[in-house]
Amino acid sequence: MTTLSIRLPEDMAERLKDIAKVRGISLNKLMFEFSAQALAEDEAKQRFMAARVRGNAKQALKMLDELDAMGL
Repeated sequence: MTTLSIRLPEDMAERLKDIAKVRGISLNKLMFEFSAQALAEDEAKQRFMAARVRGNAKQALKMLDELDAMGL
């Protein structure tokens, strides 16, 4: 497992800590969840682009429906 250090403005860091506290999770777990969500969104985008390039409109539209269902 990798350790990642990031620099954030103090007010942003405090807001993130508050979100984690409200959710009842650690700040580390919150960052993990946010990262997993970002990666899932990117994966969906990549699959959509690949289907579009292959000219598979039906599959591309299905992926857009899935993104809509995810609220993206």
